[in-house]
Amino acid sequence: MRTLSVASILLYALLMLSPLQLNVALSTETQMLIEEANMSGPYLGLVIPNSYEMDPLLQSPNFTSSNLFIDFSGRRFRFGTIANKPVILVMTGLSMINAAITTQLLLSQFDIEGVVHYGVARHGNPSLNLADVVIPRYWSHSALWSWQRYGNGPEDELPLEKDGDYTREIGYLNVANYTTNVADGSTYDNLLNNIWFQPEEVFPIDGTPEERQHSFWVAVDPLYYEISQKLEDLQLERCLNSTTCLPHIPKVSRVERGTSASIFLSNAAYRSFLFDKFNISPLDMESASVALVCLQQRVPFIVIRALSSSLSGSGSSDPNEAAKFISLASKNSVVAVVEFTRQLSLHQQLITH
Repeated sequence: MRTLSVASILLYALLMLSPLQLNVALSTETQMLIEEANMSGPYLGLVIPNSYEMDPLLQSPNFTSSNLFIDFSGRRFRFGTIANKPVILVMTGLSMINAAITTQLLLSQFDIEGVVHYGVARHGNPSLNLADVVIPRYWSHSALWSWQRYGNGPEDELPLEKDGDYTREIGYLNVANYTTNVADGSTYDNLLNNIWFQPEEVFPIDGTPEERQHSFWVAVDPLYYEISQKLEDLQLERCLNSTTCLPHIPKVSRVERGTSASIFLSNAAYRSFLFDKFNISPLDMESASVALVCLQQRVPFIVIRALSSSLSGSGSSDPNEAAKFISLASKNSVVAVVEFTRQLSLHQQLITH
């Protein structure tokens, strides 16, 4: 009979341990709480940017808290149910990097069947209105750029392009096109030149480690998107209070594309460029991060965003418009998330019976 060495036995024991047990950053108590919580999974993960977007759901009669929460890595993971479906709520905080870190923590530690990212957004689609809820089919990160040196043009190769690091396939912004106060017939230029949009490098869990792939447009889950069609007749709120109401009735619309960047966009020219170039409707600071993490982890996801302002950089002259109507937009996003969760739960019940 073959005798195993002590080293072999230790290696075997380590291989048998779960990733949670190998994660020395978590306390033993936290690991036990996570393992116990996962026994009640899988969960639908609700990833939320800020407290003003999360609070309406916490206060909603449609959310039943289990009174369990688990804190680690600066995040609080709250447990409960919506339409009898187990959910985990987690707030990311502002910006792309916070959203990516939080989503990865959620997927790495918990038994997650899918992700719903929701909140409010700016917007660039003239056919949409304040407090509308939009559900894009595709998301992109539109602030990964190759900024071209002055003197080079669209026909000139970008640095490192031949090695596959950068590309001219997606398109560019010519800054000189937005020069103002130019006399008719005069020539003009701009030292800022051209900004070329770039895809993200992604490393899917089912790919070869360290072998990069590229993605600019990330598609939401096809089934989730199909289910979201049932939300298009949903009744949304139009009034902040008894005296302040919108002149229109907000609606739910499935749209083609949304984009994210760690930029609060209030510039009409850039908003118009994004709409004309890419057919962008919602503009926010987190959704593409959630999309890119879910893409690489092969987890179904969808994004639901309510519009918290008029067209970015135009429309209302009130500088406080976003703050004024953000609570109404947040409530409408929650109404849509609750209904989506209910429809998803009904669909899953149908296919299991």
